[in-house]
Amino acid sequence: MDIIDNDLLSMQEARILVENAREAQKIVKNFSQEQLDFIVNNIFKEIKDHIEEFAKLDYEETEIGNVEDKKLKLELFLNNLEKALKNMRCVGVIENNKEDKTLDVGVPVGVIAAFCSEANIVSTLIYKSIIAIKSGNGIVFGMSKKAKKTTKKVMDTIINIIEKSGAPQGIISYISRCSLNGSKELLNHKDINLILNTGIDELLDEIKTSGKSYIYGGNGDSPVFIERTADIKEAVKNIVDSKTFDNGIIPGSEEIIVVEKVILEEVKKEFIKNNAYFLNEEESKRLKEIIFDKFGKFNKNYIGKSSQFLAEKAGIKVEKNVKLLITNEKYLTLDSEYSKEKLCPVLDLYVEEDWKNACEKCIELLLSDKQGHTLIIHSQDENIIEQFILKKPVGRVLVNTGGSFGSLGITTNLFPAMTLGSGVIGKGITSCNVSPRNLIYIRKVGYGVRKVEEILKNKNLEEKLKEIIKTILK
Repeated sequence: MDIIDNDLLSMQEARILVENAREAQKIVKNFSQEQLDFIVNNIFKEIKDHIEEFAKLDYEETEIGNVEDKKLKLELFLNNLEKALKNMRCVGVIENNKEDKTLDVGVPVGVIAAFCSEANIVSTLIYKSIIAIKSGNGIVFGMSKKAKKTTKKVMDTIINIIEKSGAPQGIISYISRCSLNGSKELLNHKDINLILNTGIDELLDEIKTSGKSYIYGGNGDSPVFIERTADIKEAVKNIVDSKTFDNGIIPGSEEIIVVEKVILEEVKKEFIKNNAYFLNEEESKRLKEIIFDKFGKFNKNYIGKSSQFLAEKAGIKVEKNVKLLITNEKYLTLDSEYSKEKLCPVLDLYVEEDWKNACEKCIELLLSDKQGHTLIIHSQDENIIEQFILKKPVGRVLVNTGGSFGSLGITTNLFPAMTLGSGVIGKGITSCNVSPRNLIYIRKVGYGVRKVEEILKNKNLEEKLKEIIKTILK
């Protein structure tokens, strides 16, 4: 009888893939930016023909979000990313300051271990593969628990494209067997130089103890503040469109609404017009019981489920046009589950007397989950906007736009990324939208522009002048 130990096979596979990536990266690190760009451009060119296929496979396997939004997300994101990368230099001389006679030289970090949540699996796999090649690095992906077929299909397609384009075999690869021990073997391998983790919280402790540099991107409890000077109609539409897109799984999407009391009724009316439903106390309790576990953590079985699905599961009757559920909590406590990350079309509403109290509430919300991911503000008052920008412990602030589209750089000029650095409180080495420039070291070069003798001579003159002045004053 054959006995197959999945853990051991996964661990062995991880070792082999990292070693192959190490050898392949020794070749790729000598590629010019033009050679790397040729490979990247071929990925963009060919991967677009697979968007519909990937979106359907993703939904069929994970049952997260919806197919049409996944297709649109990929189209918009890839178009924006292609434009953003067009003239970016990551290897070789990337900056040349002729006036100061300094150079910046981009040096790839080496081999990257990458982990992706199933919530946005297709776009994240494609994105990380592109930025790794753009910056001359090797990358090895762990296997997703709930998206094995999708991961295999996407990665096999990308690997085929890059190898036809001249990339050495093994520069991009993935562990075919899903195993926690295999993932640990991957991230702890001596030849891994950087860990890129998107949304896999259960690996964070292991990553921290690995002693390696890592970038963490997740969602977090992103609050949105509607201030009294805001264009309320536009603000509410942006929020609803953002939080319901792909059923609320986009990083940076809104989680909590904070609104000034003076505009509360107007805001509520607009939400209702935009097919939102306000839950009463009993309905909120029933919904809480299904989407959160006994420890107050969001139940991953409800990631990307529609408002209709959630309402039915909770025994709540809503109209067929309802696409967003809103709860209303008066106070923030340790038991305020609704104030935490909810990867589904559910929002929590807090009401404050004025913008200063709202400001404090947003800080309290951001610190309560210690993610500090994204803050959104809708306002026409530049002074208030500035106060929010300067004082919030958060990775990014979006102004007068939806969280999902703004954070991904679709409706803003932020770098289009599917890995958004989470927080400013110790989770990873950056809180920005992760770009290929985060995957390189920068070697600084400075040409001599002054003689030591001149500096010493000037210093002696300065000392003599001081002595003369002292003598005159006496």
